[in-house]
Amino acid sequence: MAEVKTKLLIIGSGAAGYTAGIYAARAGLEPTLIAGIQIGGQLTITTEVENYPGFVQPIYGSQLMNNMKEQAERLGVNIIEDMITEADFLTTPFVCKSENNDVYVADAVIIATGASARWLDAKGEKDFMGFGVSGCATCDGFFYRGKDVAVIGGGNTALEEALYLSTLAKSVTLIHRRDTFRADNTMQQRVLDNPKISIEWNSVIDEFKGTDSPKGLTHIVMNNTKDNIKKELQVDGAFVAIGHNPNTAIFQNFLNINDDGYILTKSDSCKTNIEGVFAAGDVQDPIFRQAIVAAGSGCMAALEAEKYISSKNK
Repeated sequence: MAEVKTKLLIIGSGAAGYTAGIYAARAGLEPTLIAGIQIGGQLTITTEVENYPGFVQPIYGSQLMNNMKEQAERLGVNIIEDMITEADFLTTPFVCKSENNDVYVADAVIIATGASARWLDAKGEKDFMGFGVSGCATCDGFFYRGKDVAVIGGGNTALEEALYLSTLAKSVTLIHRRDTFRADNTMQQRVLDNPKISIEWNSVIDEFKGTDSPKGLTHIVMNNTKDNIKKELQVDGAFVAIGHNPNTAIFQNFLNINDDGYILTKSDSCKTNIEGVFAAGDVQDPIFRQAIVAAGSGCMAALEAEKYISSKNK
């Protein structure tokens, strides 16, 4: 067991975490970044990214995150492949313990642990993730222009994604396990009135099927729970929209968190209810969930952390 002391501890290695590290390193804070269980965050399971500014040609999500990682390391961020499993924010300096039984002692902490998309755990889902199966229509919808796609879910997120995809795709099939939506009435009416959207009620996904070479999704196998009849749907892409789980479990005893598990931050700020603890990226953003927004909040958190640490050292 080792004890690591640092001015700033960054927990998480997605766009928010790496950006926070870059800004903090340039401010001379010599930050330590704990990469977490999914190094690089959700973008590492995304194929081509076309909407991140500065890249004329599409860049793979994994490459974009690797670029950020290398930039952060070049500037002096101490990146450690470990996962924080315990946190104590009751006294300062703050103390966090890791999966490797190391202890991190920090004057300030930025939480950038992100939010994980909920998946169906259906057969073939993991096999075609990034090759037809996606958790973000805004991120990947462009690649299905003029094609047939499906959206799985029945809440506001699913219906919003179906409406968005209807502006790009040839057809959208909305698959819901119940016979009524959970979305608000206005959203439901827009979907029902959209001629490009068809609905499969009372249906659950049994399997995602496709080809190995070239690798790609071609079909969804559905089971109608009302009449127990299986049906195959030919699609080029499928968007799982059943919600996200923010990675906040170890912080719930210390931070203000909303009913959906997202960390609450002060208006126009990344400050939490505990002075010196900041939250950035999807862990505090249930609305946008975009890499560019996460990166921006990582910048904000680093600037606020720098100001906090400077005030304590006066």
